[in-house]
Order: sequence, then C-alpha cells, then structure tokens
Amino acid sequence: MQTVSFIVKPNIPERLKPLEEMANNLWLSWNFEAVQLFMRLDYDVWLESRQNPARTLGRVSQARLEEIARDSSFLAAMDAVYAEYQKYLQRERWYKGDGRDVVAYFSMEYGLDVSLPIYSGGLGVLSGDHLKTASDLGLPLVGVGLLYRQGYFQQYLNPDGFQQEFYPENDWYTMPVHLLSNDQGQPVTISVDIGPDTVTAQVWEVRVGNTPLYLLDSNIETNPPRDREITATLYGGDEDMRIRQEILLGIGGIRALKALDLNPAVTHMNEGHSAFLGLERIRALIQDRKMSFSEAHQAVWPANIFTTHTPVPAGNERFQVDLMAGYFKGFAEQLGLSWKEFLGLGRENPDNEQESFCMTVLALKLAAHANGVSRLHGNTSRRMWRNLWPELPVEEIPIRSITNGVHPRTWISHNMIDLLDRYLGPQFQENPADFEVWKHMDRISDEELFRTHERRRERLVAFVRQRLRHQLQRRGFPEAEIQMAEDVLSPYTLTISFARRFATYKRANLLLRDPDRLIRLLTDVERPIQLIFAGKAHPHDLKGKELIRELIHFAQDPQLRSQIVFLEDYDMTIARYLNSGSDVWLNTPRRPLEASGTSGMKAAMNGVLNLSILDGWWDEIYSPECGWAIGSGEEYEDQELQDEIESKAVYDLLEREIVPLFYTRGRDGLPRPWVKRMKAAMSEVGRVMNSHRMLIEYSQHFYLPALEKAKSFLAEEYSSAREIAAYLQRLKKSWAQVKVGSLSGPERSMYKIGDKVEVTVRINLGGLSPQELRVELYFGTISSSGPIEDARSVEMVPQSDGRSTVEYRGQIECAVTGRQGYTVRLLPKHPALVHPYVPGFIRWA
Repeated sequence: MQTVSFIVKPNIPERLKPLEEMANNLWLSWNFEAVQLFMRLDYDVWLESRQNPARTLGRVSQARLEEIARDSSFLAAMDAVYAEYQKYLQRERWYKGDGRDVVAYFSMEYGLDVSLPIYSGGLGVLSGDHLKTASDLGLPLVGVGLLYRQGYFQQYLNPDGFQQEFYPENDWYTMPVHLLSNDQGQPVTISVDIGPDTVTAQVWEVRVGNTPLYLLDSNIETNPPRDREITATLYGGDEDMRIRQEILLGIGGIRALKALDLNPAVTHMNEGHSAFLGLERIRALIQDRKMSFSEAHQAVWPANIFTTHTPVPAGNERFQVDLMAGYFKGFAEQLGLSWKEFLGLGRENPDNEQESFCMTVLALKLAAHANGVSRLHGNTSRRMWRNLWPELPVEEIPIRSITNGVHPRTWISHNMIDLLDRYLGPQFQENPADFEVWKHMDRISDEELFRTHERRRERLVAFVRQRLRHQLQRRGFPEAEIQMAEDVLSPYTLTISFARRFATYKRANLLLRDPDRLIRLLTDVERPIQLIFAGKAHPHDLKGKELIRELIHFAQDPQLRSQIVFLEDYDMTIARYLNSGSDVWLNTPRRPLEASGTSGMKAAMNGVLNLSILDGWWDEIYSPECGWAIGSGEEYEDQELQDEIESKAVYDLLEREIVPLFYTRGRDGLPRPWVKRMKAAMSEVGRVMNSHRMLIEYSQHFYLPALEKAKSFLAEEYSSAREIAAYLQRLKKSWAQVKVGSLSGPERSMYKIGDKVEVTVRINLGGLSPQELRVELYFGTISSSGPIEDARSVEMVPQSDGRSTVEYRGQIECAVTGRQGYTVRLLPKHPALVHPYVPGFIRWA
C-alpha cells in the first residue's frame, strides 16, 4: 500500500505564541506556573495528553484557543510566566567562560519529563537533572543520546499480579522535540558503518532551558528494517542489538556534533554504553591530523571523562570477541592496531585471549578522569578495577568520587517550593549555587511546614485512588472491587513508600519476611501505617517479576487491601507524588550494591524522612537528626542471615521509634519532634545532595581542567600530545633498565613529633633524564599486617643531572606517633600528563 505522509501543526493565535515556545522547552518541567497555563487551557485534554504541553496545544479545540486568546486573566498569567522564562534564559550564570568549545555529555537515556518517555529509571533521571543543572549554571554542555520510538516499556499487571510489558509508539511531532535541518532545509543526518551496513541517522533536538540535547534516530526510510530497529526500544533486544545501539550512540554521536558544527572538546561518558566515542575521536585525529594511534590517544585522554554507576563486576557490559569482530575488525585497521591490540583496550589483561571486551575497561583506558557516584561507590570501584593498576594501593587508583545529586526545582512539590521561596528569599531561586540558603529552614514555622506536607499527603492519597481505580478496570476486576479503590489509604495515616526498580538486590519484599508483625503494624487501630509500592522489573528479570507478584498476593488479604497499594507503570509523575506526599522513604538494598540512589534525596528535600540501609548516598550523609539507618553498615556473606537481621531491624525501628514519633502530637496537633527531623533532613540533604553541587564538582575537577587542556592542545597543533606519546615510547624502551638501588635507613630508631627523617636513594635511570622520572618518598603508619596505611608521598629531589645512576633525597616530618615506615616508588613525569598513574610504569623499591 502506498502512503503519503504530511505534518499538521496547531494553528496558534498570535497572542498565544509564547505558549508554543514554552511548550517546546523543558524549562517548563521545573516551573509549575508554566505547567498551570496548559492545565487551564483544557484540563481533560492535559490529562489525555499524558501531561505533554506540546500535545495539549495540538488537541485543544481551535474554538478554545481563540477563546483563551481573548481571556485577559489568562493572558496576564501567560505574560508573567513568559517574562520569567525570558529572564531565566538571559540571566547571569555561575560559569563565566566563552562557551565556544563544549562538553558533550553522552547517556543511553534521559529522564527529563513524563512528556518525553525515553528513560527507564535512575540513570536516565540523573542524566536529565544533569542537563537541567547545566542550564542553570550556564555550563557549555550539550547532551547526546538516542531517540527511542517506543521508549522503555509501559508496565501493567495481569490478574495474577505478574508484570506484562507494552511498547507504545511515540509520535515525535506532538512532543517537545524537533528535527534539525541544514541550510538546504533537509534533515541533518550522519552515517555510521555498523557491521556490513551503513546506517543513516537523523538528528533531533530537545531544548532544556539553555542546554540542547541531541538525539539520533535511525527510523528513516533509507535504512533497511534491521537498522531502523536500532532506535526502537531502550534496553531492548539481544546482545547484538545492544552493541549496534552503542556504536550509534558513541561513534554516531560524535559525528552528529560535528555535523552540527559543534566542537566536542571534552566528552563525558555517563556509564560505559557510549565508550566507543573515544575510539571515534582517536580515529578522526588519525585521519585529519595524520597522527599515530598513541599520539591521538594522548590527545583525547585528558579530555575524556567517565562516570561508572555499577558496583558489581557482572553488571559491567561485556561483548564476546566473535561479536566484536563482526563490527570492529575494519575499525581496528583504521586505528593502525592489530586485532589483539584493539581487543586489549577492552580487557583487564590484554594478554588473556579468553577475556571478553568490557565497555567499562575501554572507558577507563580512554579517559584520564573517572569517578564513582558516591563515596562508598568510589571505594568499591577502586577495588573492582584494581587489576588495571596492579602496582597502585587501592586508595590511589585514579577513580574519584562525585556523589550524585538531584535538581531541586524538578523534584520539590510546587506547594513546598512556594513555601521555600517565601522564607528562604530570592537567592533560593535566582542563585541555585548558593547552598548556604538551605541552612535557614528554621525560619519556617513548624505548623506551616507540616500543614504543607499534609496537603501533599492528601494529594498523594487522591492520586493513588485514581490510579488504582484505572488499574483495576484494566485488569478486569468486578465493579464492587473497583469501587473499593475509593477507600484505599487514609490521608491521615503514616505513609511509607518503596519505589524503585524491582531487582532482587533491592529487596522489595524485606518487609514481608515476618507477615504477622507487619500485619500488626498495618492494622493497628490507633497508630496504623500504610504502604505504597511502585517499580518495574526488567522484562527479562523473572525473579524481579516474582517479587512484584509476591507483593500483590500479600496485599490481596482482605484486611490489608486498604493499607497496601502497588502502583503500576512507575514514572516521573508517580515519583513526584510519592516523593512529596509520603512520610517515610524505605530503601533496603544489599550494601554495597546501591551505587548511589537518588530517590531518597528527592524525598528528603520534600521533608520525607529516610529509613534506609547505609549504602550509596545515605552512607555519607546519614545522621540520627534527619532519618533512620538500618544497621550500621555491615556487609554479609550469608544473605539469609542478612535478611533476617535487617528485616528485624526495620520492624524494631518502626515499632519503637518511627510510629511513636509520628503519632505523638502536642495540644496543637503537631508532631514537633518529627517536624524537627523534617527540617534537619531538608536542610542537610538540600544543601549537600543537590545537582548544582554535583555539577560544580564535575566542573572544578573535570570539565574546566579538561577544557583548558583541550584548548591548549589544539592551539599548539597537538604538539604536547605527540611529545607525551614519544615520551611514553622512550619510557617503554628504558623501563626494564630503570632500577631502585639502595635505600638509606633512618639515623636512629626513635624520633619525636616534629623531628625530620632524611632519606636518600640511588636510582638507575636507564638512560632517562631526572626530569623524566618522578621519584616519590612514600611513608605512613606500618600496620600489623605489614602494608603502609594512611600513606602520604613527597617528591624526592635529584642531586645531579646524569642519565645513569643518580642520588635522590627526601625528608619526612614526623607528625604521627606509633610505628612508621617508608619506601620509594617511581612514576612517569611529564608536564602535560593529567596524572602520573600510567599502568605498567609504576615501580616500587
């Protein structure tokens, strides 16, 4: 059948043109006054459009548009919001640079708003908050991703409570995304060789305040069906589909930026999915600048950033060698590498031909800057990847920690935002980088804060009843049971929520371990609790699906039906209601498997108290004043024992502390000790766990130094990169001859605080100059097991300028009592190296 397509756009009256502009910028997603404008147009259409402003404009009747264009009240509100929008786009920002070169942020998914469903969960929502915060701060950052026509699946449950998946098609022409065109009016496209196919992708743009997000789309008629499926679903398909998606994201993403005449001077890989971008950057330099692989590698290494989110080795993506061969043998030749050398880029041990190709390893080898997403996760990551730097102590492995944060104005309810704006002053809105403003929570009266929170709980209960009614109708329940949804939950009862991906390590069923004890808590006549669960299991995770089914069966007990609810199809809308209307946020992962987690941060900024295992972000900010810890940070080998101990700890905390604290009211009906904790949680979490702090850390540690390095490399035609490559080649040839000679002992066996210990060592430089080798005196406390702990290091000074054997001297100042010790180590030294920890070139005495 022959079909001819065309596009119809809404006919917006000229007076309402600001609405059209704002509908296509996701600034709207964190400004409720703008959202209210679209709700006022036609509330029923707004709901039918799944809270999508662009679609709402297209579905509101022309008569209604003409009517509202004459409504002075609406126009006054619209003009006020549009003025704020324009003020935001033009205001002075934290970042003061010129913005000519950009940081390109690559992520497999982006959770920006419910109107753009191209996200699955926490990783995507973090990416969305990253872009929003970059806009707030004025960073020269652009996002790069894929435009999935079916997004991630929508979840529904069958009558037995087993998860089913549904993949609706997205209509991009009614969403806040637009297709980019070139000067000839044709779509901007790029092509990538993916195996035997040359895949073409067009580029779409999403505006996120001042930050653009570019999304690649392979669903175009010039591609065969197999290639059009690359951007069909997020995390769908088999291993072959995943590698095809990641080739398009990494390699195609770099090409898309160049097609848009943007210079991605710095690239940030958010998880390993996009690591192939590093290879494309190297290939382009080899082709355009006639560089060798090692020279091109050194040119991009200081300008690549990698963030890992995975706390277990099995969670890091690996591709089998045969699969890699089908897609990269020709690419390896373009890089001037043998097949073994190419595979070695993705192997912990390049000589192990049985090892598969790991995307995390590739990213770590191509990026000078790497980080985990919480302090605990940074420690875990350093231990996990120590084989890449076997000569280094774990604490010095170059993977730092930058703890995740959340975008406050996206996640704090509009009721609470109004309250905070009134009491915290204009700085709270106009200068989000002023974190000290959060310390003024005591300006807000207990009554006003708690009444605001109670309104959010009331709205949560109303929302849950509406969603539950819809769920029951879809699952075919009889009308009598559907009517019971109107009585589910109470707006006055202590509400505990658990909302996250249903993976086994997150233990959604931990509360069910002692059913009788839980039932007593739920059905207590005077001080009951109620539970709300939400979350999806991965389509292939049968154990996760079984957790949902177990929960549904438990909740079907007649005496519990009004006290436990599972909300289907967890998305950003549900998250906002739960984060703002719950009283307690429950989190029960197996430590240390929660890399960071961010849902508890969002809850805390709304005054919701966390009850959580000390894992991820909660491990570094917890205090008894702002929530509760389950356990004391223990890690178990016996999971059955762990579940037994930690489930009892949850019950004990609920029975002895949480429930009594919530229901103990003064004469004015306020639980003042509870409100005191709410204020403490909002103050501390708001100040420390916001995404502006996170982005400033990324900027200061990574983005700004990397931009400066990239700028200097380009200005000098990459001569420093060529010099580093030549230096490392000299080091490789001489390293076998470089030796640590005799190390002097201390002059006496006993010293006092403040004394200085002189140390000398003779180093055979193997033909290198003293300026090409860093000799460090490494010292600290000697542990009972032998290694030096709490170590520090100072560079030793050469006493001559020879190229054979040179004496070096250093000095230790005695600052700690107890048994101390020292040794010497050798590291590379070159002024253009970001850090000296180059695998294979670290030697100890």
